Amino acid sequence: MKQALLADMVRGWFVGDFSPAALKTDACEVAIQRFKAGDTETLHHHKVAHEITVILSGHAVMFGKTLSDGDIVVIEPGEATSFEALTDVTTVVVKLPSVIGDKYEGAPVCS
Repeated sequence: MKQALLADMVRGWFVGDFSPAALKTDACEVAIQRFKAGDTETLHHHKVAHEITVILSGHAVMFGKTLSDGDIVVIEPGEATSFEALTDVTTVVVKLPSVIGDKYEGAPVCS
């Protein structure tokens, strides 16, 4: 058995191809994240990974839509979104696969 503490992980990320990780793998990334009302994340996208966000509790805005408990958002590679916590929010986020450096600020640039 291996044991870890979520408090020791960076921003709630505990599975993935990074350190520290409770399980190091390039198959996926998993995080439990807690946000305070008013917290935001800037517009970003991934070129390779799919990202799935589950709102466990609270209310947040992604893609300009208000989300609440139980809502699931699947973000395809190349789709950009920001995040705003309207209340205290807890999320579970899964990214497939775990690709170091696959987070880009802003919307994708079309050529």
